[in-house]
Amino acid sequence: MRTLCASLAAGLAIVNLQSGEHLIHSFETQQLTDEFWAEGANFGDFNGDGANDIVAGPFWWEGPSFEKRHEYAPATQTSKRKQDNGSEKTVKGYDPHGYSGNFFAFTGDFNRDDATDILIFGFPGEASVWYENPKGGSGHWKRHVMLEVTDNESPAFVDITGDGQREVVCSSKGFYGYAELDPKNPTALWTWHNISPNNNYHKYTHGMGVGDVNGDGRADLLEKDGWWEQPAERGPVWKHHPYKFSRGDAEPGGSQMFAYDVDGDGDNDVISALAAHGYGLAWFEQVREGNKIDFKRHLIMGSTPEENRYGVKFSQLHAVDLVDMDNDGLKDIITGKRWWAHGPGGDAEPNAAAVIYWFKTVRGKEGVDFVPHLIDDNSGVGTQVVVGKINKDSHPDVVVGNKRGVFVHLHKVKKVSEGEYRKAQPKPVAEKR
Repeated sequence: MRTLCASLAAGLAIVNLQSGEHLIHSFETQQLTDEFWAEGANFGDFNGDGANDIVAGPFWWEGPSFEKRHEYAPATQTSKRKQDNGSEKTVKGYDPHGYSGNFFAFTGDFNRDDATDILIFGFPGEASVWYENPKGGSGHWKRHVMLEVTDNESPAFVDITGDGQREVVCSSKGFYGYAELDPKNPTALWTWHNISPNNNYHKYTHGMGVGDVNGDGRADLLEKDGWWEQPAERGPVWKHHPYKFSRGDAEPGGSQMFAYDVDGDGDNDVISALAAHGYGLAWFEQVREGNKIDFKRHLIMGSTPEENRYGVKFSQLHAVDLVDMDNDGLKDIITGKRWWAHGPGGDAEPNAAAVIYWFKTVRGKEGVDFVPHLIDDNSGVGTQVVVGKINKDSHPDVVVGNKRGVFVHLHKVKKVSEGEYRKAQPKPVAEKR
């Protein structure tokens, strides 16, 4: 187990404008395991004791200490690891040179019995399943298939219909669409709805999200080649609005995408990584001419330090979340490097530091700035990064599962003097010279 506190210089430094306090935010990192079981992790109260627990792969860890591990699904996977002397050793979990069968974890009460269940998206092209909480019973949890084929490398579990119930949003068998639960029959396959024609979307397609682009109060589907407008009435096909949120082969699509009013002008912009296995993070400013919606691209981070105002650069942004990290009313971007996404010799800079950052959204007279704050440099993200109030204090925490193991980053806040605060502020490259 690895436990550390991020240095104040690496942690976030902000001013609480309402109280006038000078606050430094840092993160205490706890490694729950160094075994590779999953590319995603999440949290929920599984034993009903009031404390959030962590789920990743076939295990859940009891909060608030996360020291006791329970096996809710079979954990029989083993792999060979080469030792320094050239010999091989059999270890638990998947081989980090390859892939896991567990890409995303979500939680919810699917059978409405007041116990938190676990939802798992497996390898792209495989089934989505949920595991029924036995409410204190022993043994493995009962497994139920929700959707037989879940495609795209950034599927979502969100309320896309506006009915107050979350749906599985993804592509499946060539179509974009969503699957919804029948509350009267929760263990049955969920009902699938196409929202696009069969465009033969591949199971490894990158880049997808859900958000209201046109401001009509209905959630739309975002993908790397445009957005699908949800109609007022349910229909078989939504209207597609083409736009390249990535640029062809050079930027083949990112990860999770978001519709959010970045610049505060009253309409939603789009936030996206540009290449899940390459470089780039951008926001796309919504611009209108009459009723026509277009976008203007603003690069936050590129493939060189010079493309970021603060000199930050990292590759393989295969997971992104959007959450207000400092309680200032603006949502911030949380992302990092998916270390060894295709092994030690694949993609861009596979062996660089496995960083995870959050970028503070700052609106000013000269536009929008994204101030980078390092959370950790030895964990990174998987295909999922989940941000929320795990220990239920006032600021969001971060949980990830990936080829380095399972990590929880607990958010810490400290009052400091004005001098300490200013010293800890990230500086633009131009001011460092």
